[in-house]
Amino acid sequence: MMRIGLLASANLLPGAGEKRADAFEFDEELASLRSGFETLGLQLDPVLWDEADDHAPGFDALLPLMVWDYFEGHEARFLATMARAAEVTPVLNPPDLLRWNSDKLYLDEMARRGAKVIPTRRVDGVTPADAQAAFKAFGTDRIVIKPQVGGGAWRQALYGKGEPWPDADALPPEGALIQPFLPSVQSEGEYSFLYFGGRFSHALLKTAKPGDYRIQSLYGGSEATYQPSADEIAGADAILATLDDAPLYARVDLLRGLDGQLALIELEMIEPYLYLPHAEVVDGVNQGAVRLGEELIARIAEDRKAD
Repeated sequence: MMRIGLLASANLLPGAGEKRADAFEFDEELASLRSGFETLGLQLDPVLWDEADDHAPGFDALLPLMVWDYFEGHEARFLATMARAAEVTPVLNPPDLLRWNSDKLYLDEMARRGAKVIPTRRVDGVTPADAQAAFKAFGTDRIVIKPQVGGGAWRQALYGKGEPWPDADALPPEGALIQPFLPSVQSEGEYSFLYFGGRFSHALLKTAKPGDYRIQSLYGGSEATYQPSADEIAGADAILATLDDAPLYARVDLLRGLDGQLALIELEMIEPYLYLPHAEVVDGVNQGAVRLGEELIARIAEDRKAD
């Protein structure tokens, strides 16, 4: 029996003083993962992420899948903790990839490599002048302003031309990315394609509640299982193929652009919610979790062979 640590933020774990409103997703993910992992001889135990280096000797691998607060001023500590833990046991995805993916400027690099990416501008301490420049550059009258390091729509703002400038605490605290607002996020929704070891597992369509554009459950968003076409899977495959190596897990988030084509809005490889209820279940066993577990076992074996 291999022992795997599921790294999580304190606000998700049992006994938390102030649990996140979406902490139920942690419970769901843990149960789904265990259903698949246990059939493969993998024991999965939750671990507070900022104690990962202390607990690393007791685990065959650590998965930072539920570290849903690392971007709230804890990024440097999180990355340093993952690096220390990785000196003892595999951290997957590995620290170098976590560091690269934590800064959303990776979108620029992926675009240069040929991935179809939503147009993005990077600024320091976003200002009204930055917004005006973005309106002109994108040829739009609405933009989305998001932190360069962030997640879950944290300190993200939708801003329209002529509207009052948002309060400082509603905007990114430091570096920011500006993207055009795409109406498809409200009329159609955002697609997520889940990959384990570079292999497609399952997909879903996330939609916002009426009047909003944020698709997370925290803001009333909902999801439905989606069966993508062969062409859509090929498009997501091509995006993932721009990476040098296939990550253990990745979520390819896509929106339909004004040209009618799906484009990458984010590639989540740090702490993506895996939406395992939308993977097939056979005899009570989540097959998405099985696929992840099989790839995890292979990577642990590769690491031991390298040693």
